Amino acid sequence: MNLDFPELRRLLAVGTGVGIEIEDDVLRVAAVRLRPTGARLLGAATINGFRERTAAGWGAVCADFLKRTGASHLAATVLLPRRDVIVRLLMLPGVRDQDIAPAIEFQIDSMHPFAEEQAAYAWTRLGRSGAVLVAITRKETLERYFGLFAEAGIKVAAFTFSAAVLYSASRLLARPPAGGFLTFLPAGDGLEAYGESEARPVFSAAFDLPRDRAAGLATAELRLDSGLEPVDAAALLPSPAGAPPDYDFSRNALAYAAALAGACPRLALPINLLPPENRSSNARAMYVPTVVLAAAALLSVGALASISPVKDREYLRALEKETVRLQPLAGKAGQIDHAIDATRARARQLDDFRRRSKSALDALAEVNKLLEPPAYLSSLEMAQDSITLTGSAERAEPLLKMFDNSPLFQGSEFTIPLTPSGKMEMFRIRAARKGVPQ
Repeated sequence: MNLDFPELRRLLAVGTGVGIEIEDDVLRVAAVRLRPTGARLLGAATINGFRERTAAGWGAVCADFLKRTGASHLAATVLLPRRDVIVRLLMLPGVRDQDIAPAIEFQIDSMHPFAEEQAAYAWTRLGRSGAVLVAITRKETLERYFGLFAEAGIKVAAFTFSAAVLYSASRLLARPPAGGFLTFLPAGDGLEAYGESEARPVFSAAFDLPRDRAAGLATAELRLDSGLEPVDAAALLPSPAGAPPDYDFSRNALAYAAALAGACPRLALPINLLPPENRSSNARAMYVPTVVLAAAALLSVGALASISPVKDREYLRALEKETVRLQPLAGKAGQIDHAIDATRARARQLDDFRRRSKSALDALAEVNKLLEPPAYLSSLEMAQDSITLTGSAERAEPLLKMFDNSPLFQGSEFTIPLTPSGKMEMFRIRAARKGVPQ
């Protein structure tokens, strides 16, 4: 989609998106609904310490947030940590679109320090200029994060980075500041500088320096006045309606920008580090009402300028009839999502059953190992979290210690007094099971 026509781009800025920013051990999530009249924040969430939690644990929190905001059917646009992405700007004036890919492939090895075959990269031309934005990361990094989000049950449409979403989101409903600008964003223990100027269409760099020193280096790279005051990143983006009073827009600017870019992927820079075969896409049927409304708006403007009021009314009636005909297609999107959720639930039930079956067999094998002949069992009852054994042994008292020392049992106790029976002692033991899947 050509980004050089702001009026057309604003008219087509219709959609809903989810953005997730990964910053150290924090996930910042935002859901946004975008319209030509502005953006509305459907909700925002912060998940702290996600690296120390299980993927299923923080994934459930994220899924609950998406469900409450009505965005559970959407695939997320995920921002990789800035330290994991190398950003390069190549100037290739006069190079045709079909020749850019071979030109980048020829010199890609000189743009990163990784070993051969370890790098993954994506690129895009910036408008009609000769500037090409290139992003590089390790394949291992992509595989790790893809596996993490898959385990958490979160659909991902794109792995991208801060500069790409800031460039795209700042142009959806308006233009960025004329003449160039610079902004700073937190990046782990340091700072990330993002800026644009006539000399550098995009500048992105991470600094482990004081802010003043980083600003001096960044403005020099951008060929801007050294006294330029950096702008707040939030000021580059459409102000979100519906945000709660305590919403820290500046701190959550990147997650918000990612959600805006995800809401209108065809208007954003098409630079996605996630391999195509791993990308989740939103059901196309959900866009039918949006396309119909956008077509109605465009055609209505043309009708008002070129046809009589009578023809206008006839056209609108035909358009309303077509809208009614297409509405069932939009309803199918919800049905498909419900079917997918039901299938996933059944798959989880089957996985739980298989894990519990293996756990039960392991418990039986452990009991068989602990009770050596001539000891024997007359009955065995196994619950999900405990096991009860009835039997006889020459000396039953040491059995409690043996069960407590087992890696599969704990808290063992006699539920009835030991009863002599010839040379044997009758016992009944109940013990709790360890590590049983819930």
